[in-house]
Amino acid sequence: MAVPKRKVTPMKRGFRRSADALKAKAYVEDKDSGELRRPHHIDLKTGMYRGRQILEPKGE
Repeated sequence: MAVPKRKVTPMKRGFRRSADALKAKAYVEDKDSGELRRPHHIDLKTGMYRGRQILEPKGE
């Protein structure tokens, strides 16, 4: 069985536990399409970012 050779300091323990406090990802409603998307990300359905066409829209 693996046993730590030295005592884990509170700082190192806190680094390991910091991921427990991560929040759920935020989503915003797109003004044009009404779809949910991540802030500061390209809308993959329309291919728009900040009012400019970046990618070709997905065909259905």
